[in-house]
Amino acid sequence: MATYTPYLEVMGLTKRIGHRVLFHDISFTVGEREHIGLIAKNGTGKSTLLGIIAGRDQDYEGRIVMRSGLRVGYLEQTPQFPPERTIAEECLGHADELKTRQLLTQLGITDLQQPFGHLSGGMVKRVALARVLETEPDLLILDEPTNHLDVELIEWLEKFLGRTTMSLLMVTHDRYFLDRVCTVIIEMDDQTLYTYRGNYSYYLEKRQERIDQLSATIARANNLYKTELEWMRRMPQARGHKARYREEAFYELEKVARQRIDDSTVQLNSADRYIGSKIFVMTDVSKAFGPKSILSHFSYNFSRYEKMGIVGPNGVGKTTFIRLLLGELQPDSGHIDVGETVRFGYYSQGDLNFRDDEKVIDIVRNIAEYVDMGKSGRISASQLLQHFLFTPEQQYNYVSKLSGGERRRLYLCTVLMRSPNFLILDEPTNDLDIITLQILEEYLREFRGCLIVVSHDRYFMDKVVDHLLVFEGDGNVRDFPGNYTQYREQKTLAAPPPQPVRQKEKQNEPRNQNRPRRLTFKERQEMTQLEQDIERLEAEKRQIETDLSSGQISVELITAHSKRLPLLNDELDAKSMRWLELSEIGQ
Repeated sequence: MATYTPYLEVMGLTKRIGHRVLFHDISFTVGEREHIGLIAKNGTGKSTLLGIIAGRDQDYEGRIVMRSGLRVGYLEQTPQFPPERTIAEECLGHADELKTRQLLTQLGITDLQQPFGHLSGGMVKRVALARVLETEPDLLILDEPTNHLDVELIEWLEKFLGRTTMSLLMVTHDRYFLDRVCTVIIEMDDQTLYTYRGNYSYYLEKRQERIDQLSATIARANNLYKTELEWMRRMPQARGHKARYREEAFYELEKVARQRIDDSTVQLNSADRYIGSKIFVMTDVSKAFGPKSILSHFSYNFSRYEKMGIVGPNGVGKTTFIRLLLGELQPDSGHIDVGETVRFGYYSQGDLNFRDDEKVIDIVRNIAEYVDMGKSGRISASQLLQHFLFTPEQQYNYVSKLSGGERRRLYLCTVLMRSPNFLILDEPTNDLDIITLQILEEYLREFRGCLIVVSHDRYFMDKVVDHLLVFEGDGNVRDFPGNYTQYREQKTLAAPPPQPVRQKEKQNEPRNQNRPRRLTFKERQEMTQLEQDIERLEAEKRQIETDLSSGQISVELITAHSKRLPLLNDELDAKSMRWLELSEIGQ
């Protein structure tokens, strides 16, 4: 039996900010090679807890004990670098230069002379990720590592961390990422920690079992409590030892009976809004920025109640497409015609336009004092905020006191309270907790309107969209009839398209369908060539892997190899799949 080796022990940790208690007397351990995901609602102190463990915050009560000599790496949710310094100055002066260059290249960063002041948030996150991975710490602490990364990089990081021997402690809203990387889930709920030794799917199953069991316990306690309460009210004059014992047991029973399961969630309801049959029509639309083409002669007729997802690497024009639709940008050519009944609601990934000195309640009241919530009736601004989990006390807090996730939740409130009939959500999952995402997903599935979602959250996309627009770059956009997982499966397993001659042969097949088809002469030649190609590609792959692990090749060759390797793997997969198809025919 393997021995459990703790790297880190958190004992009786309490954190207060003013009069507010974020968490109280929590304890847990992180063992060698454990991959732990931390789940909690926004505002409960997840990022604060990670910062304390990483040594960034010393203002707490309790103890944190680490194994002597433990090397800790920490990826902040929003990394900061001096804006005037370049990537090369920040990354290559104090580390293994070749390894850092290789990681930066794998993360899509090749121009190391760019100053941080010119980089997007996503690019800064990639640099910070490369820096922390290069150090190969014993314990790696990650705060929302997938934010601002495109899906290809998320999947690369997923595979990298899935096979690492480092211990991991992370906060992420990406549920596929949790499922495939983490082996332990710790849930922080109502200032109590619950540990589930399994991945995210296991956690969902066992959490529901815990809630069901607790509900049954409370129900039994309530039934018994009524009987015991009558006995207590009779107030017997002389209580012997047994009576005093029963009285003490009553108070313990009362504690159980008065428990409340915290099932408070964001409640999203809105009035049905009429939307006509004409939504929007794009006719022969082209848009470019200099030599970079975003759309090239693109035409599309958006249908009533359609729910579309938009995917593609960063920088291919997904947000530009939305800005064209909203009229914030004009096409270079072509025409966009939006229906008269369309009422857009736009949730942007950009900076939130809230002032730190504004109160939460005032932000909502500036939009409307009362809001029509459909079947829920007409409610006040304060009642609306309670639907979004802002207590009456929190409603009079200043925005400066809100966590990043709470600001996002407030922003979502301001978008949905206007009752749009066409929602456009640009990266809606960043900074929202999993509980809020689950409710948002349910709302969007029932939403009686049109929807466009731009997101790198694969789980979210699978839940809410019917089909995808895939932005492939250079102005190429294609429609895929399915969700994101189906798209990735097709992309991974795609074989070369059938040749016209194959189709003709199929049409002219003999009527005797029982006779097995044999390989044609051209197919036998193709199979022989495939075997040679696969052997050659595998040899090239082995040589690249040997070179990269040797530590003795030039920076230029490392860059070239890092670019070639993923292309090589794709080519190998395609040729191997085609060879398997042909071998099945030839059996």
